[in-house]
Amino acid sequence: MIEIDRQTIMQWSRLGSRRTFGEIMDRIAADHDDMFAIAADLATSANLTQYAADHPDKFLDIGIAEQNMTGVAAGMAKEGFNVFITSFAPFASMRAFEAVRTLAGYMKLNVKVVALASGVAMEAHGNTHFGLEDLALMRTIPGMLVLNPADCTEVVKCVQALADYKGPAYLRLTGVPGAGTVYKEDYDFEIGKSIVVREGEDVAVIATGTMVGESIRAARALGKEGISLEIINAHTIKPFDYEMLDRVSSKYKMIVTCEEHNVIGGLGSIVAEHLSAKKEHPKLVRIGINDIFPKAGDFSYVIDECGLSAQKIVERIRESYN
Repeated sequence: MIEIDRQTIMQWSRLGSRRTFGEIMDRIAADHDDMFAIAADLATSANLTQYAADHPDKFLDIGIAEQNMTGVAAGMAKEGFNVFITSFAPFASMRAFEAVRTLAGYMKLNVKVVALASGVAMEAHGNTHFGLEDLALMRTIPGMLVLNPADCTEVVKCVQALADYKGPAYLRLTGVPGAGTVYKEDYDFEIGKSIVVREGEDVAVIATGTMVGESIRAARALGKEGISLEIINAHTIKPFDYEMLDRVSSKYKMIVTCEEHNVIGGLGSIVAEHLSAKKEHPKLVRIGINDIFPKAGDFSYVIDECGLSAQKIVERIRESYN
């Protein structure tokens, strides 16, 4: 296992999720004989250049051909490899969706789809490169594991877990370099088991990806107003932690979901679907990208415009709670 200390965590935070992914792949490849990585012309973006130099027999750059990449990965998985394929989130999840569904999901193969810069992390590149629909798509594939880490430390935890996981998976990388940390020291990570990162009494906030950090900042601000938030990191979107959801639905009168994703089909929809089957359930507030194509711009500008900054989360919860 990789040694995790505060200095290393700060280094990962400065690198951002994409570059952390490549660094960790390089560091653990020697311990996993079955590991293989394929890039769709994005080896540099995924920080896989050193991995390729250190492990040339475990790497292939297939060019801008995401569906073909998925097919090649499926063939290699049939031969016993645990294959990590990488591209920007909309290309990995939408352009290659049918191939991922049929060749990875239906065949139940060890193909790990790593979605680079999902959400609005591609900033000025705009909506052609934003990953706004990928959670909705990937969770519809039977048997597909879907992970959305909260920060770079959790990216490391997810990659290590996927190196040992058998079956198809989707790893959604969000955020930008220097976006901050949720975990400042080592912790226990378990696929399918959400984590309470802040205790609270009045409202439960279930967040995923970058929105975990924003929700923590919102909780600090609302705490000064006498509104206490429990913040839960739902790093595993599928299989979802329904045990956690049942616990908070019996404790709180209001649940908030927060995601850097279209409000339709993602985390908020998962929670709403489950609560709708209950005879009684708390009020649900879904915070996400409100079924729009956002304006392009730097990360902090876009999430604020979409109502996802800590201040906008504060305003939405305050209004709904009062």
